[in-house]
Amino acid sequence: MSWVILIASGVLEAVWATALGRSAGFTKLVPSLVFGGALIASMVGLALAMREIPTGTAYAIWVGIGAALTVAYAMVTGTEPVSVLKVLLILGLVGCVVGLKFVSDAGQ
Repeated sequence: MSWVILIASGVLEAVWATALGRSAGFTKLVPSLVFGGALIASMVGLALAMREIPTGTAYAIWVGIGAALTVAYAMVTGTEPVSVLKVLLILGLVGCVVGLKFVSDAGQ
């Protein structure tokens, strides 16, 4: 269950990062509220997941999921340019996150 919570928290990291960018320095109400709610939920989920998953592994996976989804969303919506190199680097990041999950499971 900790892994499911960690993955959901990583997704919420992408939500709050995107909302932060859209809040225009907290001058827009809805993105600011989405940022606050997603931030709190993401941090709570990360803390809960770290009860069973080592801190370094949990944090790396949380950041990796959030970063990959944030960039992918920005490229899909057109707010960030798409390039083959960016897509390959995101795939590499996702591969490393998946690898950390398998290495973590093997060590337990």
